[in-house]
Amino acid sequence: MRTGARALRMIAGALVLVVLATTAFVLVPSYIANWKLRNYIADLANGISQTHSSEDTIRARIVNEAASLGIPVHSDDVHVRSSPGGAVHIEVLYIVHIDVGGYTVDLHFRPTATGS
Repeated sequence: MRTGARALRMIAGALVLVVLATTAFVLVPSYIANWKLRNYIADLANGISQTHSSEDTIRARIVNEAASLGIPVHSDDVHVRSSPGGAVHIEVLYIVHIDVGGYTVDLHFRPTATGS
């Protein structure tokens, strides 16, 4: 009996590891894409003070970069605010829907950056 119970626990443990690995495999690409977009926004915010780009131009650049990364960002999701001192604050709000084994996971991302 002990050998059978031990084998059953080993199989159950292996199944849990497979489920965790599969979930990570499905979710991690969205986090990597968000990280890349966050870095792009930070670089853009820091470079804007020298280029004096309009808010619409900034918004379009972010939407294009997000599309190239496969991120579902629309113009309405990008918020750009300029302060009188020349600082620019960029915030992007978006949701990624992922189906994991019949269950839908909504990942909410909010990359932000402020340039001086």
